Amino acid sequence: MLDSTLKAQLKAYLERLRHPVEMVSSLDDRPASAEMRGLLDEIATLSPLVQVRHDGQDARRPSFSISAVGQDMGVRFAAIPMGHEFTSLVLALLQAGGHPPKVEADVIEQIRSLQGEFVFETYMSLTCHNCPDVVQALNLMAVLNPHVRHVAVDGGLFKAEVDERQIMAVPTVFLNGQMFSSGRMELAEILARIDTGAKARDAARLATKEPFDVLIVGGGPAGAGAAVYAARKGIRTGIVAERFGGQTLDTMGIENFISVQETQGPKFAAALEAHVRGYGVDIMNNQRVTAIEPAAQPGGEITVRLDNGAELKSRTLILATGARWRNVNVPGENEYRNKGVAYCPHCDGPLFKGRRVAVIGGGNSGVEAAIDLAGLVAHVTLLEFADTLKADAVLVNKLKSMPNVTIHTGAQTTEITGDGIKVDGLVYKDRASGELHRVELAGVFVQIGLVPNTEWLRGTVELSKYGEIIIDDRCATSMPGVYAAGDVTTVPYKQIIIASGEGSKAALSAFDHLIRSPLVAA
Repeated sequence: MLDSTLKAQLKAYLERLRHPVEMVSSLDDRPASAEMRGLLDEIATLSPLVQVRHDGQDARRPSFSISAVGQDMGVRFAAIPMGHEFTSLVLALLQAGGHPPKVEADVIEQIRSLQGEFVFETYMSLTCHNCPDVVQALNLMAVLNPHVRHVAVDGGLFKAEVDERQIMAVPTVFLNGQMFSSGRMELAEILARIDTGAKARDAARLATKEPFDVLIVGGGPAGAGAAVYAARKGIRTGIVAERFGGQTLDTMGIENFISVQETQGPKFAAALEAHVRGYGVDIMNNQRVTAIEPAAQPGGEITVRLDNGAELKSRTLILATGARWRNVNVPGENEYRNKGVAYCPHCDGPLFKGRRVAVIGGGNSGVEAAIDLAGLVAHVTLLEFADTLKADAVLVNKLKSMPNVTIHTGAQTTEITGDGIKVDGLVYKDRASGELHRVELAGVFVQIGLVPNTEWLRGTVELSKYGEIIIDDRCATSMPGVYAAGDVTTVPYKQIIIASGEGSKAALSAFDHLIRSPLVAA
């Protein structure tokens, strides 16, 4: 299964093992079991510290566990972890073999201190670029704490389980048999959910922070650009973000960032974070800002309030909170979210293999989604509100050439219907005739653009009628000392490279504000 290049890379990684690891498979007579056996046997030839057995008795077959020899670490793959999950396999082997994880010491201690019994099941697909983050976080927890167990289940391999549990989106996580989460989560988010004391400890830790010269709210390309440019000025710089990387974490392919011919969103986000950390920026991740208060006097400190009760102070502030997928806002959307209503065709598309789906939106995102899905599903219905598709001509031509795609323009979606458990159809109105039409289908992918993350700023800084932060040519907002950059602002063309440049500009403007402002004693 592994080509020569992948074998050489894996062999080099396995040289980092500190003690023996064992893989134990539980197999049946399905072809996937033979494939799993072959993969594990092949891996075992690459290191004398890797052992393999095929006498496991787990109920899920095929599946295999990974553990240090003589231990039971609770890490299991009910999957043949190739594609995006191959990295999860490699990391599980290394961590079970004693290679230290790239996680802060206090997080490792937090994991080891968890009390209780935690049995996690993650349903994923091998084409999902958000799933590995969840799988790797839970695997690490299982390696470090004997009270945590985790199995990563390939939904395509265990279709009966997916149908029984009505799973319509990945990653979907169950904890002790109950629904825990759906969608991408980072390690810190998972810990915050199950460690009841984490919020109070976070607030106490953040309360000890000294005031910043520049504090950035948001960790996407705009926030990262601002952080690098501010830190290079030698001033005290911090970032507070709900998730570092922002929308790039949900982006499959990036092919228009100049000098980077092609990359994937999560890889790009990791590079952003590494660059920012290289300048010693204080990154406060998985923190949500709820309010800001202006400085009491020129040169004074702006107050930033977090939802855990903590407060941060800074002489200048850069708002780079980005945007999120826009909802279609019709009956049924919220009720069937992750039960047939989806927003990521790359992640959730494989769950609808052989079924009929719809895509709402005729811009580049919608048409690209329809093209991708057409290769997986039985049929795609694309609905566009306007009279013509707004996507690039090359994409429209490609879409129209596909035999299992139906396009409706001038179509207003009025309702997403379901049977109480999952989506079973969609209703749209022909805007020319006023007639209502129903389409029977299993999934609806919403691709109608973005909405800025500014609800918490209403009444604080001036916003446009679309909710964007109004800025001038220096990225200044209506509040002195507060700047904004990226998709959250009125700057047109929401692109990664534009956001990065705007973040850099905002940092230079903030620095200019600092050197021209009087110092005020705290």
